[in-house]
Amino acid sequence: MNVLVVGAGAMGRWFAESVDCEVAFADADPEAAADAASEVGGRAVALSTDETFAAVCVAVPMPAAREAIAEHAGNAEEALVDVTGVMADPVAAMAEHAPDRERASLHPLFGPESAPGNVAVVVDSSGPVTDELLAALAARGNDLVETTPEEHDDAMETVQASAHAAVLAFALAAGPVPDGLTTPVYDRLAELADRVGGGDARVYADIQSEFDGADGVATAARRLADADPETFERLYEEVGE
Repeated sequence: MNVLVVGAGAMGRWFAESVDCEVAFADADPEAAADAASEVGGRAVALSTDETFAAVCVAVPMPAAREAIAEHAGNAEEALVDVTGVMADPVAAMAEHAPDRERASLHPLFGPESAPGNVAVVVDSSGPVTDELLAALAARGNDLVETTPEEHDDAMETVQASAHAAVLAFALAAGPVPDGLTTPVYDRLAELADRVGGGDARVYADIQSEFDGADGVATAARRLADADPETFERLYEEVGE
C-alpha cells in the first residue's frame, strides 16, 4: 500500500514508521519532507501534488487540520486518516471532504520517543485500508482505544490541557531550592516540569488553544489560595475521595 503523509513532523514520522507501507512525505517545508523521507524511508513530494495514494494521513498542527484535510482529501483513493491530536473537527472535515472514503482519526497519547503506547481511535467509516493501518499500529505494540470525538476531546481538557497547565504553573511559581531540601513530591513535580518544558512550545500552545484546561487550573489554585484552614481541609479531602 502507498501512503501520503501530510506533515513531516514528529507525529507524521511516527505514523510512517509504524505502518508497513510505501510512504511519501509532503510538508510546507520541502526540506522537512526530504529529511523525513531520508530518516524513515520513502520519498518527498510537493505539498501541491496531484498524485493519488491508497491512503492519506494528515499529521499537521491542530489549527491547520481542517484546511489540510480539505486540500488533500482528493489525494486519497481509499482512506483518509489524521493524527492531529484533536478529533471532533477533523472527523467532521473528513466526512465533508471525503464522504465516500474510509476515514479514521488517531491520537497517539505519547511522544514518539515513548512509543508504543495508547492510541485513541475513532473509525468514522471502516474498510480494508483502515483495518490494515490499525492492524499495523497494533502489531507495533500499541493499544488501540476506541472512543468518540466528543469523549476524546472532553478527556483531553483534563489529560493534556489541565495537566500541562498545572505542571507549567508549578514550574513558573517555583523558586530556587538548596540541595538536600527537597521532598519526594517536589522531586516528582520537578521531573514533570523538566519533561513538559523540554517539548515543543508550539505544540503545547496549540493544546491550550484547542482545549479549555488552564482556566480550571487557575480557578482551583485561586480557591486554595483564598481558603481559610477549614475550607482548605475540605478541598484537600475532595481530592482524596
